[in-house]
Amino acid sequence: MNPTIELLKKHRSIRKFTEEPVSESTLQHLIEAGQAAATSSFVQSVSVIRITNTETRTQLATVAGGQQYVETCAEFLVICADMKRNEQLSIKQGSTPKTGFTEHFLIAAIDAGLFAQNLVTAAESSGLGVCYIGALRNDPQTVTELLKLPDLVCPLFGLCIGYPAQDPEVKPRMPLSMILHQEHYDAEINDHTLNDYDSIVRHYYATRTGGKKSQAWSEQMATFFGKESRPHMLEYLHHQGFAKK
Repeated sequence: MNPTIELLKKHRSIRKFTEEPVSESTLQHLIEAGQAAATSSFVQSVSVIRITNTETRTQLATVAGGQQYVETCAEFLVICADMKRNEQLSIKQGSTPKTGFTEHFLIAAIDAGLFAQNLVTAAESSGLGVCYIGALRNDPQTVTELLKLPDLVCPLFGLCIGYPAQDPEVKPRMPLSMILHQEHYDAEINDHTLNDYDSIVRHYYATRTGGKKSQAWSEQMATFFGKESRPHMLEYLHHQGFAKK
């Protein structure tokens, strides 16, 4: 196995960081690595907001449910789906941009995901740790106001970056047989395979929490899909000019 694949398979979320700063040149290289990711139709529909203000970090941590590492990490970035820049460029070219299409939001969201994962891989290859903060979507309107985001810009998630002060285990992923389909989608789930994976995940949580949590993956997913999932997002996206048609 080559070193890149080994690195990718060792990804962990880091939630404790040292006080060592990330140099400006390193941060710039990470952003450039993100820019090198694939982008649909060369739209490059991503913007990154770097947050250094302590008060803003505290407010964002509150939005994210009190995740203190938003405040303590060396660098905190907010990754945004951004179609505003393209709208402005179209107007400058004398065109009348047609906005609000769901496909535009999909393009921007996928671009942002690819960008971020490139950045994360570059960070981890440099000895840094990262943690995605999707909980910014708990209150995207507050994030929008804090960061002064215009219409056609949506904060998708945050990224904590810094030098790790912990060494957690890798969270076990599903067996390949559960996600790799041959020729067509197969909805059947092998009970034996699922039971084995549930046992692995249950052991992982028990070990990670010192026995305070013991939950199988299938139980976790039943809980996740048994409740509403940020139902405010559709109205927010419409407010920002996304996914209207």
